[in-house]
Amino acid sequence: QVQLVESGGGLVQAGGSLRLSCTASGRTFSSYVMGWFRQAPGKEREFVATISRGGSTTYYSGSVKGRFTISRDNVKNTVYLQMNSLKPEDTAVYYCAADDTTALKQGGYDYWGQGTQVTVSS
Repeated sequence: QVQLVESGGGLVQAGGSLRLSCTASGRTFSSYVMGWFRQAPGKEREFVATISRGGSTTYYSGSVKGRFTISRDNVKNTVYLQMNSLKPEDTAVYYCAADDTTALKQGGYDYWGQGTQVTVSS
């Protein structure tokens, strides 16, 4: 089992940047595929990005591709989401997730963090 704690959310103006972090404890971090998701008010939770266990492969949703970058540090047991050129429609609670699998995936993760709020003002 793994426990996930997100941090780094906050209020930023449109066009600005934020970096989210998610630190894991428990089982070996490098054995998990990691993902970031978000949920805006009144909307369903949606996939944002995922990264392979070793960090060499990533995949993004179309709405964030080219603006967001997912990365991980398996020594620090942390996955990051660098968010640039933020837009008001990026406003949401952002969640990290972990899954004990070998393949990148856009849903069905086993473990979730509590979320961190990101608000982008226009």
